[in-house]
Amino acid sequence: MSIQHSKILVMIPAYNEEENIEKVIDNLQRRVPEVDYVIINDCSRDKTREVCRKNSFNYIDLPVNLGIGGGVQAGYQYALKNGYDIAIQNDGDCQHDPAYIKDVVSPIIDGQADIVIGSRFVTGEGFQSTGVRRIGINFLSGLIKLWCGVRVKDVTSGYRGVNRKFIEIYASEYAQDYPEPEAIISGAMNGAKIMEVPVVMHERTGGASSISAWRSLYYMIKVSLAIIMYRPTLAKRCK
Repeated sequence: MSIQHSKILVMIPAYNEEENIEKVIDNLQRRVPEVDYVIINDCSRDKTREVCRKNSFNYIDLPVNLGIGGGVQAGYQYALKNGYDIAIQNDGDCQHDPAYIKDVVSPIIDGQADIVIGSRFVTGEGFQSTGVRRIGINFLSGLIKLWCGVRVKDVTSGYRGVNRKFIEIYASEYAQDYPEPEAIISGAMNGAKIMEVPVVMHERTGGASSISAWRSLYYMIKVSLAIIMYRPTLAKRCK
């Protein structure tokens, strides 16, 4: 099976991305016109919805702000309902280059992986995040490796793809606050083959991130507690 013969959905969660969303869709359609996409407008307070409507983009309007986890889960529910084989998360802020989508989906199509994460840290090229966040990422990566046996360098990367099995799992249950590391834990608990592939990410050029330094600290503590809480289950599933 090739990318042309797979039914692939790119999920684009968007919150206040009026400055970026047109560029995101333009880049996606130029790079990989053979995939479908859906924008999940997470009750944006700017003109994201108007931009989507004006351009006849395919989008979902969430009635209330659900946060990144709720938005991504809505994308998985859309993928499940519409029978997609592979779902890819691609942020709405132009940080994720669609040129790497084929690299993300190829191991899934070939049966080498259930979950593929586009990692900034395999080759170290492109935007590498701030120093403080890198410390948190390394901490969570080490914790997941220690207690789960899964080595993922870029645990907070939102650039990832999953197969049909995990579309079904994530459509049913997905972490709400800081979903990327917890989705790795959930994947490990459900026996996923997890792989990283190198990608180059770009720094946000418009709009503002919704994650402050304090929220990053809160999320790191929350994910650490989640790993500790599920340690007995992880120990059984990840051996």
